[in-house]
Amino acid sequence: MTTSFLDKLKYRWQQSDSLLMVGLDPDPKRIPAIFGDSLEGLRDFCLEVVHATAPYTCGFKPQIAYFAAIRAEHILEEVCHAIRQQYPEHVLVLDAKRGDIGSTAQQYAIEAYDRYQADAVTINPYMGFDSAEPYLERGDKGVIVLCRTSNPGGSDLQALEVKDEPLYLHVARMVAEEWNTNNQCALVVGATFPDELAKVRAAVGDLPLLVPGIGAQGGDIAATCQAGCDSQGMGMMINSSRAILYASQDADWAQASALAAKNTRDLINQHRNKPS
Repeated sequence: MTTSFLDKLKYRWQQSDSLLMVGLDPDPKRIPAIFGDSLEGLRDFCLEVVHATAPYTCGFKPQIAYFAAIRAEHILEEVCHAIRQQYPEHVLVLDAKRGDIGSTAQQYAIEAYDRYQADAVTINPYMGFDSAEPYLERGDKGVIVLCRTSNPGGSDLQALEVKDEPLYLHVARMVAEEWNTNNQCALVVGATFPDELAKVRAAVGDLPLLVPGIGAQGGDIAATCQAGCDSQGMGMMINSSRAILYASQDADWAQASALAAKNTRDLINQHRNKPS
């Protein structure tokens, strides 16, 4: 029996008691020197991070650009395959932010769901429904749509008024009410804008949210939990990348990454509005 993205995500939230997602953004200039400068070293670093942090996370989010830029897509395949084999209950999100139409979008969907075996992929809604449709046709897979991103420049377009509300809220309602016919959609909403995060949560009910922006980007965990938790005290995949990946450059780097993940998980749980 095939498990849907949402069912898997909810189960993992409950099983792990964690909303933390670890982003895999391996920068060859920042990984510990013991891994050298080979692609195999990059792979081993990613897998050691996965092993160290898995007990404290609901899933992992590899960012494809960090691999593609150094011709390491095959390494990303190996990392994703290892996660699916060794941690099958963890949610695997491919952060690709794809946005195209027709047969091109179909190929991107094949890339995400079949080549990399991702449970979900991030996409850009700028080109409208037909750019999302090839992903939405895969009813067991997740489609995570950019909504209110964590970068300052996101306001250039996302804050524009559309029908008496900012564009990001129009996107949120459109995804929740029109695109989510298979109950497979989620939204990207940054922790750096907790007021907007609260507005999105109010607009979409218990729709899952992928929330970047804590850690190195400075998003406040307490404000994020207050604004973004759903009615069950869950509802978010709160991503942290650099603060966990590069917690230490010394010999204890794996233990430091594990501790950073544990502390982040515990801080999130401290502020979650869990139902009694």
